[in-house]
Amino acid sequence: MPTDIVMPQMGESIVEGTITKWLKKPGDKVQRDEPLFEISTDKVDAEIPAPASGVLQEIKIGEGTTVGVNTVLGTIAVDGESAAAPKAAPTAQPPAPQAAVPQPPAAPKEEKKAAPPQAVSVPAAPPAEEEEEARSSPLVRKIAHEHGISLSQVSGTGLGGRITKQDIMGFIAHQGSAPAAASAPASAAQAPATSAPARPATPAPYPGDLVPVTQMRKLIAKHMIESRRTSAHVHCMYEVDFTRIVNLRNKLKAGFEQRHGVRLTFMPFFVRAAIIAIQQWPIVNANIEGENIRYHRNINIGIAVALDWGLIVPVLKNAGDLNFLGLQRGITDLGERARTKKLKPEDVEGSTFTVTNPGQFGAVFGLPIINQPNSAIMGVGGIMKMPLVVTDKDGNDSIAIRSVVHLTLGYDHRLIDGAVADQFMAQVKKNLENWSEDIG
Repeated sequence: MPTDIVMPQMGESIVEGTITKWLKKPGDKVQRDEPLFEISTDKVDAEIPAPASGVLQEIKIGEGTTVGVNTVLGTIAVDGESAAAPKAAPTAQPPAPQAAVPQPPAAPKEEKKAAPPQAVSVPAAPPAEEEEEARSSPLVRKIAHEHGISLSQVSGTGLGGRITKQDIMGFIAHQGSAPAAASAPASAAQAPATSAPARPATPAPYPGDLVPVTQMRKLIAKHMIESRRTSAHVHCMYEVDFTRIVNLRNKLKAGFEQRHGVRLTFMPFFVRAAIIAIQQWPIVNANIEGENIRYHRNINIGIAVALDWGLIVPVLKNAGDLNFLGLQRGITDLGERARTKKLKPEDVEGSTFTVTNPGQFGAVFGLPIINQPNSAIMGVGGIMKMPLVVTDKDGNDSIAIRSVVHLTLGYDHRLIDGAVADQFMAQVKKNLENWSEDIG
């Protein structure tokens, strides 16, 4: 009997999930534990492995559909069984453009349409036209018609494999060039073969396109609105002379990576400085529960990670018990697993304080929204060189070029007073400017 593919339960509180992408199509061979499809829940986005080796026989539930846990999504004909007449998911439901994987999903499917007999046969003209309409805008179809081009030949780099104007114009410019066509699916970060500037890893839809909101974007919107409605947001910003740490990192980063097998980044410096300040001001690590205040025993730091398809906040548990090397390893591990969809629901639960880093993209500072149920979030701005007034030990002032970072604390004024927030941030500033801890 074929093996059923079921929607897994990704945590005790999770009752449903949305299929964002099938990584195989009916007729494809699969290996046990090989990534088979991607799902999005209210906790994490994740790749789900195949439950058995064999051939993907049928997809019962299409992309963009939300179903309950244990729902049968498809079947795998295990080795030795007949995999005849594989069935795809109903074509009436176009795939939701969940940009969870930067690679355009359409191109590999099109390369396999002329594949061996077990692959899905090319649909008749009407279904193919419906598929092309789902994957392109009227403008793209008009351009294709004017140039006598079938859209089945064009690799889409838009959300959900959507064919954009840049895609069709690039195909026209290089029509008949096999190497250019073959290279399109190699990397979503690769620009189409046109004279246009390089496109980002997750290209935006062409202006005028109407695309469904992804599951992750719905959840982000819901959480941000709820946080604004729940907490009395106030922000304070501190300027920090970061020169000592910049010089320290430049001096030690090569040896650090050689000894420990992990890159030395700036994030553990900020996290460690916040942990030390939290130990002095535990109210920043607390939260409101009804008519009570919960003072947490552990310091669990949420680390905001920007993804091509959204934002997620994995949690570094018991961060107050870790040394600098443990912080660096934990931060690196969480970031890598977030970007490769290897996080588990428990990896994004239980934060007591959050650190976000808009400065990595060049922002001077930000005014972040609190990550509920936390009461505070620290935003890290960009590190830049600026002229500062420097006072020496004898009290003499001079102007020097220093590395400066601006830190912002967003806090819930229902729980944290302005004076406490300022004292907390003053301590963070002091910890960074007078860094003396061994980094390992």
